[in-house]
Amino acid sequence: MEQGQESKESSKLASYDAYFERAQSRKKLPRSLQETLTEAFARIPVSSFPDVPGGKVIEILADTSVADTVKILSEYNIFSAPVKNPEAKTSSDWKDRYLGIIDYNAIIQWVLDSAEIAAVALSASSAMAAGVGAGAVGAVGALALGATGPAAVAGLTVAAVGAAVAGGVAAEKGIGKDAPTAADNLGDDFYKVLVQDEPFRSTTVRSILKSYRWAPFVPVAPDSSMLSVLLLLSKYRLRNVPLIQPGEPDVKNFITQSAVVQGLEGCKGRDWFDCIATLPISDLGLPFMSPEEVISIQRDELILEAFKRMRDNKIGGLPVVDGPKKKIVGNVSIRDIRFLLLEPELFSNFRTLTVWMFMNTIVTAAQETKKVVPAITCKLESTLASVIQSLASNSVHRICVVACEEDEVIGVITLRDVISCFIHEPPEHFDSFFGFAMKELLNQ
Repeated sequence: MEQGQESKESSKLASYDAYFERAQSRKKLPRSLQETLTEAFARIPVSSFPDVPGGKVIEILADTSVADTVKILSEYNIFSAPVKNPEAKTSSDWKDRYLGIIDYNAIIQWVLDSAEIAAVALSASSAMAAGVGAGAVGAVGALALGATGPAAVAGLTVAAVGAAVAGGVAAEKGIGKDAPTAADNLGDDFYKVLVQDEPFRSTTVRSILKSYRWAPFVPVAPDSSMLSVLLLLSKYRLRNVPLIQPGEPDVKNFITQSAVVQGLEGCKGRDWFDCIATLPISDLGLPFMSPEEVISIQRDELILEAFKRMRDNKIGGLPVVDGPKKKIVGNVSIRDIRFLLLEPELFSNFRTLTVWMFMNTIVTAAQETKKVVPAITCKLESTLASVIQSLASNSVHRICVVACEEDEVIGVITLRDVISCFIHEPPEHFDSFFGFAMKELLNQ
């Protein structure tokens, strides 16, 4: 068991190293400039970073339902939030007061896993006719289905799983199949199972965090350096870093990738920023991927397949393309799952809901133009400054790189990539500054 855990941790660190080494090797910047910038960020304390809008970090209590959590994230237009333990109000230790971070990644993983299990259950329409009480099957039914993963733990109705077992449905008929299969089996009953009834409205954030811990809670102190934070948000793939004052258990600030890139956009005109940002992105090695590595979705594929693809690849969005040449026609984000969960009445037929239909529907519902808003794009000759400006002004997490006049997607630049352009990791920095933080990260 210990060897397996060590192997998992080693694999994570290797993937972080591989990404960052690739990013650093592709940058055509003088070594002296990179070292000067890195030293400057190392001298800036985290306490100098601007507070979140309004000055108060949005937190979610662990007993909040998934439904209400999605509403909170949507209302405040945030991707994630710290989860507070209501049973530890008197504790002064942040480890007791905070259970983790909930984000759309964890929610979409739970939703899709639940949908796939429910698809099997609903296909067993004759289960109760067989005379076997679904409630009597219980956890044994979940085991028989292979539903021992997070979704089974996180509140899928026992009746649904039990009915599938009672009907003699084998696990291979649904569990493990792709999301379009699940959607086809569920049809219009998808929302009845997941949204209108159970478990969407009763499953709590606490139960999801037990199994879906996509966003580790890795806090830093006010006197930590901005270099450490920038490395966590780039090389080590965190989307947010909580700030906690030692001896004070509450989160004082919540530094996100988006906030950092918006901060960089405000540095336009400063020598250190302009000497990098005025370069074309190709000189910085961007995008940090080949055209073959771009993960996209065709406009006529099912929307559930799009969310599944994000889940499987652990990414926050996909360029929507048309045809074999991958001409970009839009973008779908993992945050868009909120429309499926909060406004199911917008979609008349989930079984055949394509990405394009979904995009047009949500744009119309938002009382914007009836045309799909195009994805934010750039070209290889675009400057890094223009990319940062597009990301910051549009509050998006990625920008697609297109080729020539064909608008063929040849790459994607993320917030993580942009931050990586401005720093490198000094020797021994991991051991000196990340020992505690990384152990927390890898143990979750």
